[in-house]
Amino acid sequence: MRLLLLLLPSLCCAAVEPPPLLSRWDGHACPLGQFPCGNLSVCLPQALHCNGEDDCGNGADEENCVDDSGWLQVLGEMLAVRSGTTAVEDEADACWLELFPERCRCWARAVDCTQQDLATVPWVSSNVTRMDLKKNKICSLLDHQFARYKSLTKLFLQNNKIRLISPKAFAGLSQLKMLFLSHNRIAQLKPQVFGDLHRLEWLMLDNNRLARLVPATFAGLTSLYFLYLLNNSLTQMPNASLCVEMPRLSWLELEGNRIRAVRRAVFQECRDVTVLILRRNKLRWIQDGTFSQLSRLVELDLSSNRLGQLPPVLFQGLAQLQQLNISYNPLRELFPGQFESLPQLRSLSLEGLEIPNIHNLTFQKLTNLSHIYFKKFQYCSYAPHVRSCKPNTDGISSFENLLANIILRVFVWVIACLTCFGNLFVICLRSCVGTENSQHAMAIKSLCCADGLMGIYLFVIGAFDLKFSGEYNKHAQGWMGSVPCQLVGSLATLSSEVSLLLLTYVTLEKYCSIVFPFSHRRAGKKQTISVLAAIWLLGFSLSVIPLCCKESFGNYYGRNGVCFPLQSDPGERPSARGYSATIYLGLNLAAFITIVFAYSSMFYSIHVTAAKTAERGVCSREVAIAKRFFFIVLTDALCWIPIFLLKLLSLLQVEIPGTVTSWVVIFILPINSALNPVLYTATAAPFQEKAKGCLQAPPPRASRRSFAPLTPQA
Repeated sequence: MRLLLLLLPSLCCAAVEPPPLLSRWDGHACPLGQFPCGNLSVCLPQALHCNGEDDCGNGADEENCVDDSGWLQVLGEMLAVRSGTTAVEDEADACWLELFPERCRCWARAVDCTQQDLATVPWVSSNVTRMDLKKNKICSLLDHQFARYKSLTKLFLQNNKIRLISPKAFAGLSQLKMLFLSHNRIAQLKPQVFGDLHRLEWLMLDNNRLARLVPATFAGLTSLYFLYLLNNSLTQMPNASLCVEMPRLSWLELEGNRIRAVRRAVFQECRDVTVLILRRNKLRWIQDGTFSQLSRLVELDLSSNRLGQLPPVLFQGLAQLQQLNISYNPLRELFPGQFESLPQLRSLSLEGLEIPNIHNLTFQKLTNLSHIYFKKFQYCSYAPHVRSCKPNTDGISSFENLLANIILRVFVWVIACLTCFGNLFVICLRSCVGTENSQHAMAIKSLCCADGLMGIYLFVIGAFDLKFSGEYNKHAQGWMGSVPCQLVGSLATLSSEVSLLLLTYVTLEKYCSIVFPFSHRRAGKKQTISVLAAIWLLGFSLSVIPLCCKESFGNYYGRNGVCFPLQSDPGERPSARGYSATIYLGLNLAAFITIVFAYSSMFYSIHVTAAKTAERGVCSREVAIAKRFFFIVLTDALCWIPIFLLKLLSLLQVEIPGTVTSWVVIFILPINSALNPVLYTATAAPFQEKAKGCLQAPPPRASRRSFAPLTPQA
């Protein structure tokens, strides 16, 4: 994309100055976190900037949406200045060359031999000004190969197989302004190989195999503006200044190499450099004062490296810097005065960075900052004077609300009510309707208590969503680190773990009584109480351990607005990642597989037994049991399979939208909690009969019959 813009200056010649960040109307400034609506005396919240709607009424809130600071603006200005020197003869149709290969195309004094299977540089008239030899099979450039082309200004040799460039290959090209050697196999350049190219402005060496940079290689390039060394194999920068031989160098592109360190000396003479790109290297260390002489630098890109720390005064001297990108580095902290020496900074990218020590002083002096990019939208509250702050949401929460989606905001209450009141109703009904199988009833009521906790969790999330409505961004950081968030997150974990373990226990009891009806010894009251207590104790331990071991787990529950530890990210501590993986992909997955296997075996056993009997109605009863088992397994699958997949993808560091997590937590996770009472009580035929009997008027004492005991299906 950069290269395309380089070749199409007309796309970016007109840079638009942004409006002032804070304008005064009627003697009053817009409060922090708001911006003015052009010439209207109206201030709007930061979140409404560039949201696709005309909130101001005059369109001012949808202006300055594109971040045009940095290299894009610089390129437009530079090319606009030089546009008057561009020759127009290349636009003519008539060919002015007497000699050129028949299979090549000629117009004016330009020849185009693109993709003609050429193995060597062709012989053409000496008055040629442009030679296009892209996508051929040229392997080497020999001494004095272009010496006769004194008028040549543009030479395109990209996408060949060039390995060797002789020291005098470009001798005599005193008028050359553009040299493209991209996408070749060049591993080494001899000293002074470009010695005769005194007017060269563009040198493209990207996508080659260069391993070293030697300043003597660029001797003679006194007019060079653009140097592209993208995607090579450079491992180190020279200890001497690169700009001694290239005093007019303005654009240095070093993206995609293997540079590990940058010393102070390398840029000491580079006073005209305006764009410096060091993205996607392996930088671990930058010496203090490295950029101090780059007084005209407009864009600096240090993103996607391995920088663990930046010197406090690394950016000192960059008085003209407009765009700074330090995203996706493992930075441990940012000093409060890290950016105070950048008065002209307009765009700051901090994406992918966890900033534990972030506070308002970090950005307070950046009064011209118009665009800022964070990893988390919650950080935007620390830069309230910046007009455009991204992202506006993490998919779960937004600037305004804890739950970003209006559907989630409504249904969190609906599902909470269904879950709480449904489970409470079953507990009351089972308490009123006595059964002889009290152990099974005890397990079902315990299951309802666990599922009811999920409803309480949803009520709390809904309540805090209402509390922070319209201004969540002010409270986001505090909420996710608060005691209520930690407690409600542990409550949701307790509910989900105990519920799944109880389902597994009830399923195994049912499995043993159906598959092994004669050898199975039904659990007594004390044994059942012991098992239930053990399950609750295990679930409580699993939910509380992250709260008791803050040093190992960090903010385990407070990584998002709903306080549920489902997503993993690179900033998560290894112990926390391993713990959540053990629970979700170890314990929970094993329990789910056990439930599916047990119900499959039960249905098979019932089917075999029915096939051996001739009892009337066996077929219809078998179909009813199959339907009930199917819905039990289906609800378990709908609830847990998405959670397993989400956790697995998260551990594999696959980027998962926060929107998916919010829908899983609000809609999918409570599926079992809301439907378990129906599946394990309302659809059980013995319980239905007993409930009907209790609701009917009691018969005379002489004719009253006792009810049959509940089977394990209840």
